[in-house]
Amino acid sequence: MSDTQGMIHEDALPGHESGLDPRPEWQPRYKGSDRLAGKVAIITGADSGIGRAVAALYAREGADIAIAYLCEDDDAAETKRIVEAEGRQAITIRGDIGEKDTSERIVAETLSAFGKIDILVNNAGEQHPDKDITDITEEQLRRTFQTNIFGMFFLVQAARPHLKEGAAIINCTSVTMYQGSKELLDYSSTKGAITAFTRSLSENLVGDGIRVNAVAPGPIWTPLNPCGGASPEKLEHFGENTPMGRPGQPNEVAPAFLFLACDDSSYMSGQVLHPNGGTIVNG
Repeated sequence: MSDTQGMIHEDALPGHESGLDPRPEWQPRYKGSDRLAGKVAIITGADSGIGRAVAALYAREGADIAIAYLCEDDDAAETKRIVEAEGRQAITIRGDIGEKDTSERIVAETLSAFGKIDILVNNAGEQHPDKDITDITEEQLRRTFQTNIFGMFFLVQAARPHLKEGAAIINCTSVTMYQGSKELLDYSSTKGAITAFTRSLSENLVGDGIRVNAVAPGPIWTPLNPCGGASPEKLEHFGENTPMGRPGQPNEVAPAFLFLACDDSSYMSGQVLHPNGGTIVNG
């Protein structure tokens, strides 16, 4: 979409992290150990939430970051500041990943700035709760799939010629793929597609030394939830149905993305990690 208003969907997504109370916790919890020294990572949805926490942790571990985001310029600028405070370089790239030319531009600008791509984190997504399947408009259905799964295809297609042996792709799926979600029918369906995409892409690329894995977060406190149409009543009890009885924080999810990006996970591909507060899933 060409203008900012067109990028903001019916639930005022993606929402400003700066407007959340309490603020999500993105800060890395430990000192870096150069696990990503000299690497370059593209992270979609890196302006806020899980994406910001991953950018901060990757930077602490030595990576330069391309911050891809939809339209929240202030949040993206703050993530850039966070990366630079860790002594690394960052660029911000604004655009709708549901549009193929945006993915091509993200890759081109990353190569122009850093000369290579070592890690691709497909994190960006959108959700729109609906109580009945008949409430889901055709426009919403197309938008959710376009952002959540088409965008991953477009970005991998654009990046593929530049990914060398040792590169890593990490996709963000969700606990809703495994449990289902009665009010997130289109969203959970895209997450099922992402898990299948992860497993299939792994089979496709593993012979070339490129690993593909995924992370399936449970309820995490990010702008996606309060800005994605959740009711005040639902937000009041957000995450309480997990065994830990609380929502997770972005900096509790980011280490899963780090593990899958670095050599610590060199014998893993086609797998899914589950930072979800203790919920047991078959995955």
